[in-house]
Amino acid sequence: MLDIFLKTLPFFALIGLGYGAGRTRFFTEEATAYLTKFVFYFALSAMLFRFSANLSISEIFDGRLAAAYLWGTAFTYGIAMAVAFLRGLKVETAAIEAQCAAIGNTGFLGVPMLALLLGQEAVGPIILVLAIDLIVFSSLLVILVTGSRDGRMSTAVLRTVGVGLVKNPMIVSIVLGLAVSGSGLPIPGPVNEFLATLGNAATPGALFAIGASLASKSAERVQIAGWLSFCKLVLHPLFVAAACYLFFPVTAFQAAVVVSAAALPVAGNVFILAQHYGLAPQRVSAAILISTAASILTVSVVIAWVTAPL
Repeated sequence: MLDIFLKTLPFFALIGLGYGAGRTRFFTEEATAYLTKFVFYFALSAMLFRFSANLSISEIFDGRLAAAYLWGTAFTYGIAMAVAFLRGLKVETAAIEAQCAAIGNTGFLGVPMLALLLGQEAVGPIILVLAIDLIVFSSLLVILVTGSRDGRMSTAVLRTVGVGLVKNPMIVSIVLGLAVSGSGLPIPGPVNEFLATLGNAATPGALFAIGASLASKSAERVQIAGWLSFCKLVLHPLFVAAACYLFFPVTAFQAAVVVSAAALPVAGNVFILAQHYGLAPQRVSAAILISTAASILTVSVVIAWVTAPL
């Protein structure tokens, strides 16, 4: 446990450094926004493209593993929505709470941290988790919110979902990388070095940007945010673990990767969606802040637990 904690500590220290820079206004919100944009569109995209270009589809997609992660995530999503409905919330607000409960910061935190902690063999399952989060659950949120507000499903909703996926650089990077891999053409040496150099900026840049963005978030509605953080940090990895070990048995290593990914704190892009749709952004902000702070300990506990037999 201590060994894992010490390995994860530098990652969270970078988040803390970013938080300090944002809190002291050394890094303004505008500066943070531009750093986030650089990481999202350039550094992380280069990393994902390079990873995907060196993997085959079979190394990323495993039907049993996908089913296990989908089941565990959907179960967590459903519990959060049920609790929200019991509190009398509308469908769209319940959906954004469910998004907090079930979608982790796989892109900015999971890809760089878990790839280093668990090895390059973990990249395929991490990309699978990221793809499911972006394609299935982000699309589900758009469908639930838009359908609820319009009172019906329409082709416009599906068009919005499709455009959102096509414009997401992480999805585009993964698809293009797999296309290169499938073509069998090697990446030229200088291009590979360029992608590696640019991709190396993703880890420190993403972690610093997470911290700096947290500095502008407030911990309002702490009780609800605490519940959502509990769902994300405890229930989500537990349900994914149950799916991996009991219902859709996968290898111990595959289970370790996806359960570790499920233990990550609430994704920052949930706040962007909450702001865009005007759905409880303060509540989402608090959930991101609380879950990220608590994950310094909880992520280490989960990773130590799932990697113990390996």
